[in-house]
Amino acid sequence: MAPSAVVNNAPEVSSKMLTKAELKLDGDQQHDIVLRTFRCLIADLCEQFKGGHPGGAMGMAAIGVALWKYVMKYSPTNPLYFNRDRFVLSNGHTCLFQYAFMHLVGYKNMTLDQLRSYHSSRTDSICPGHPEIEHEGIEVTTGPLGQGIANAVGMAMASKHLAATYNKPNYPLVNNMTWCMIGDACLQEGVALEAISLAGHWKLNNLCVMYDNNQVTCDGSVDLCNNEDVNAKMVACGWTVIDVENGNYDIRSIVNALVAARESNDKPTFINIRTTIGIGSKSAGDAKAHGAAFGPEDVANIKRKFGMDDTKHFNITEEVYEFFQDIKSRGQKLENEWATLLSDYSEEFPDLHSEFKLRIAGEMTNDWSKYIPAKADFPTTPTASRKSAGLVCNPLAQHLKNFMVGTADLSPSVNMTWKDKVDFQHPDLKTTCGINGDYTGRYIHWGIREHAMASISNGLAAFNKGTILPITSTFFMFYIYAAPGIRMGALQGLQQIHIATHDSIGTGEDGPTHQPIELASLYRSMPNLLYIRPCDSEETAGAFISALNAKSSPSIISLSRQNLTQYPAYSSREGVQKGAYVFKEQDDADVTLIGVGSEMCFAVDTAKLLESEHGVKVRIVSFPCQRLFEMQPVEYKREVLQYRSKAPRVVIEAYSPLGWERYAEAGISMHSFGHSLPGQDAYKYFGFEAKSIAPKVLELVNDVKRDGIESLRGEFRDLNQKAH
Repeated sequence: MAPSAVVNNAPEVSSKMLTKAELKLDGDQQHDIVLRTFRCLIADLCEQFKGGHPGGAMGMAAIGVALWKYVMKYSPTNPLYFNRDRFVLSNGHTCLFQYAFMHLVGYKNMTLDQLRSYHSSRTDSICPGHPEIEHEGIEVTTGPLGQGIANAVGMAMASKHLAATYNKPNYPLVNNMTWCMIGDACLQEGVALEAISLAGHWKLNNLCVMYDNNQVTCDGSVDLCNNEDVNAKMVACGWTVIDVENGNYDIRSIVNALVAARESNDKPTFINIRTTIGIGSKSAGDAKAHGAAFGPEDVANIKRKFGMDDTKHFNITEEVYEFFQDIKSRGQKLENEWATLLSDYSEEFPDLHSEFKLRIAGEMTNDWSKYIPAKADFPTTPTASRKSAGLVCNPLAQHLKNFMVGTADLSPSVNMTWKDKVDFQHPDLKTTCGINGDYTGRYIHWGIREHAMASISNGLAAFNKGTILPITSTFFMFYIYAAPGIRMGALQGLQQIHIATHDSIGTGEDGPTHQPIELASLYRSMPNLLYIRPCDSEETAGAFISALNAKSSPSIISLSRQNLTQYPAYSSREGVQKGAYVFKEQDDADVTLIGVGSEMCFAVDTAKLLESEHGVKVRIVSFPCQRLFEMQPVEYKREVLQYRSKAPRVVIEAYSPLGWERYAEAGISMHSFGHSLPGQDAYKYFGFEAKSIAPKVLELVNDVKRDGIESLRGEFRDLNQKAH
């Protein structure tokens, strides 16, 4: 029979584990009563409202005891203590596992009454069906499988970076671990493997993943769809693997494995812990134990099987509470020791201390506003807005240590590198191409991993809000790969800036696979996210200002590959911050053209043609961000769009028109995928040129003059049939 804990491919860690067998633990009898009480509590909590996920939480009980009682460094009386270990529950459906242990160790808000609100109709519940970042003691919102482990990689990165930047000999200001709990399902998600690969590459030895290996998913046993050698895969990705055979009860072996993980010198640690889902129930070891209450008869049977009183519900004895009573004082001692360390550090390294304190407070290390170029400093010749973004972002990244900027293997295209940048890399890595770095680095090579880039960035941002501002970058089309991570960032109010280049059919010869005509509709509709599409360098500056001021929202800045005309006489960074503004006014206008981003040139050229050849009076509105516009007072919105005017509004954008019906009566839009042609030829092919647009707008104006603006009410008129 295999030993209780076996280290694979890491003999140096194995010897350390043996020495840790002497770690003082409480007796088996105390462990037994805690495990029995915990498992019955979980069964009761799910049975109360006939729902929830009891099986995994019950199976993981011994892991929780090992972690919360013996190994993890945290302070229940101050959940935001900066140097605490971070815990991420990637298999978030097992949230009762975390909630119940938080109650037992003394998080003040996690009362038994709150625990019993799980799956209830109470709107004040802090026990939602998956953990949510807003609640005390929860580091990140988890639920979509695989996201949590990616978040954990980001948190471990944050620790490594901050330690390399601020730690000094005898002053380990940042030395915390990140612990991540996962199940079988997380390991099957692609984003998890992307993140696992990066963690191994970066040798994040301050990261430990605990695998609740019960071989069950919703549909049945794992071998229904997966029979890979998980341990071999993790070793191949650069992780140390430790096996724990009896994860149901062998707390000592789990503790030893966790301690070995903390002491790892050069690799992240993966602990493969065998457990039984729904242990003690009729459904033990079966998929039926995953996501449904057991029923009153089986709950009573579980209690009898564990030697508990089946007439008592939610029964936690004083003996169990006493088992965890030392946790609060231990946490307070950790806090006090760290406060003393920080105070001593301030005397020896006052400048670094001042900077570190700013970052703890979530503040920028410098006044960012002074690094944004003035309008007069921008080029007046045609410039791609991806280059404009570099002109704005690179000085910010160079001077503000909060910035961590990265790209999904597109450094030559996205213009996000700056002079004397240092790459975030393990210091011992020596690449074939000669691009190396260390953990102080703030430029991240994500590789071709867009989903992990966004999801790991959530962990960087959530480590301590404002301490790190992640900037990601890739082609806009590939942010569809990253969408689940970006959605989770928006849901959690995590500030990030996503630089989305090559954002139109003007991308050209790369063809429809790279021409995002539909993706803006997703991001414009996503709550708590700013999708900003600037038309020139000045508007790009406004986009960055808006994103930097959005402390509780991620932003996507949507940028062109092709050169764009610059409009210094009309464009306004202040206007961008209001979402839309009058670009060019005209009294008694016959029509308002709404120009957006890369297609502003067609609005301007069409206006000139209509005025010079047809005597049509045209006003132009620039509309880079719908959400920012919706935040403005109604009086402002009426002034910009002239809702009560008799002149129609026509939006010009080479995207799907979905959503513009709120602001315009007609549009020059796209209704098909793009085409592989040079950029200007692609625009021409789909009818985006002034000589094609002007006659259609003129016809609309004449229809309105004849039939009145009321004739368009309730109708969004598609003026660009060629784009079908």
